[in-house]
This record gives sequence, structure tokens and C-alpha cells, in this order.
Amino acid sequence: MGVRGLGHDVVDVAAFATQLAEPGTRMRSLFSVRELRQVSERARVKNDSEAVHLAVKWAGKEAFLKAWCEALGEKPYPFTLDDFPWREVEILDDSRGVPHVMLSGRAMREFRDSLAGDGPSTGSPSMPRISDGGVADRYTDGNGAQHLRADSADCAGPIPGVHISLSHDGPIASAVVMIAV
Repeated sequence: MGVRGLGHDVVDVAAFATQLAEPGTRMRSLFSVRELRQVSERARVKNDSEAVHLAVKWAGKEAFLKAWCEALGEKPYPFTLDDFPWREVEILDDSRGVPHVMLSGRAMREFRDSLAGDGPSTGSPSMPRISDGGVADRYTDGNGAQHLRADSADCAGPIPGVHISLSHDGPIASAVVMIAV
């Protein structure tokens, strides 16, 4: 496996919590409804603050962006920080609590197109095809475990070749993302 991009980000949880609490902040709007639901449930189960779980997801989004930029090499970046579709880059846990990067909308299309060697939907050895034409939903497998199923351009599933690791300890949240061939 070859690495095309590597990104790392660290977030100060207390500073992030302060930013979330500021009047008029739009930080929560940069997370998807699914991310916010997962964070709320995780905070309830762990009996702690939503801020720590949002901070680690934010670190994941930033680490993904850094890895993507590195993977692009000399190609132009499809977004600036001002127009990056943060809500379309979701950091979601599967039924076992394993985090995955999930892309939808413009983020998914730009990611696929910017890294595919031979066009937007045919895929290549460097960027597997992301399927088009379905709807995202949840399903329960034969063992009773819940999974996300997503197979559309509007809401893609976990992106092949993108690996993420999240961690938080005390005042620090951290994420590492690797885009592999």
C-alpha cells in the first residue's frame, strides 16, 4: 500500500468548547446531523461533554483536508477554507465504534474527480470508484449489528483508501488521516 496523503490535526478541547459556546457561532453548523446525533449519544453514554467528541471529529475533518491537499500534489485545490463543505465531510463511527470518513455531495465528487486518474466515475488503481445512484440508510446485519449503507453521489459510504484514527486524552483531541493507493 502506498501513501498519497497524510494529515494530522490536534485540537485544544477547552478552546474548542469555548468557541462552541460563543453567541452567534456557526461551529455546530459545520457538522452534519448524523455527526451531531452520534456526538450527543456518545456524550450521554460516556457521561461527559459533547465538546470533546465534537473536537475529535473536527480534528478528523482538518486531518482529512490536510491529507487530501497532500495527495493532490501540484494539482489545484478544489476548495478554499472559506468554501470547504465541512458538513459533507463526516467523521462517523460504525456499529463497532470504528471511525470512518464519509463524503457526500460536492466533497465526494471533487475528491473522487481530483484523485481519479481516468475520469470521474470509472475509478483507477489510485482511486477506487465510488458508486452513484442510490440512497443512504441504515440496515441491520444477520448478527443484529447496525451499519450505514450508502451508495449514492449524494451520500457516499466509507471512502476506500482513506484511513482515520481519532484520539482524545484530557485537554487534547487528535486525528490522523491517511489516503492510500
